[in-house]
Amino acid sequence: MSTHQHFAEFALSLLDRTRPVVAQYFRKDIPIEIKSDASPVTLCDKAVEAEIRAALAETFPDHGIFGEEHGKTALDAKYVWVIDPIDGTRAFITGVPLFGTLVALLEDGKPILGMIDTPALGETWLGVDGTTSFNGQPCKTRQRALKDAAIFTTTPDLYKGENQRRWLAVQNAVQTVRYGTDCYAAGLVASGLADGMIEVGIQPYDVLALVNVIEGAGGKVTDWSGRPLGIDGDGTLLAAGTPELHAELLALLA
Repeated sequence: MSTHQHFAEFALSLLDRTRPVVAQYFRKDIPIEIKSDASPVTLCDKAVEAEIRAALAETFPDHGIFGEEHGKTALDAKYVWVIDPIDGTRAFITGVPLFGTLVALLEDGKPILGMIDTPALGETWLGVDGTTSFNGQPCKTRQRALKDAAIFTTTPDLYKGENQRRWLAVQNAVQTVRYGTDCYAAGLVASGLADGMIEVGIQPYDVLALVNVIEGAGGKVTDWSGRPLGIDGDGTLLAAGTPELHAELLALLA
């Protein structure tokens, strides 16, 4: 068994701890806090991350952690776990089941494992060692020409100034644009049901889990400058189902 496979089994074991927490809170009347960046957070976000941190403390106590809700520890460690306990909190608090728990593992700063779990749907994508599985079965991206592609973004309202021009260039070049599916979009790209996603103004915990999921299925993920994603990203994401489509989208964003 490879070291990475050991990490993959650990990541999947987290679902036994995180899914019951989500079930306890989802579609229930719970308090909502507004953070300093104007984004919402709930008891569920905090409790899910606490569960993952507890599991890491038991199994990999010398590993670093970068979590959305409970901060950063030992980011200089060889292995660093990056956690977004509820990606899509706005979906979560409005009863939309497309939110997910994101877990990534970095080795010497490079993503080597990514997991997207959508607990309300019971769907999990896991990317590790150059392959991606969906609920335990291999999945692959699809081949699509730019003019036939379906691309996701959170909302066009995020694109201002020059970024708005870039987004409109993409929107006018593709067949279909869809909004507001958070991390679920990455899973759909990995499963060959959509072709890419583009984001701006994001944090490392929003996207690092997506890298291995999409690339293990045959796609490519970078920032808008074509650089690999890491802890110190510039807040942009370009993911596509094939390297060829990625190159075409990258040119439109240039």
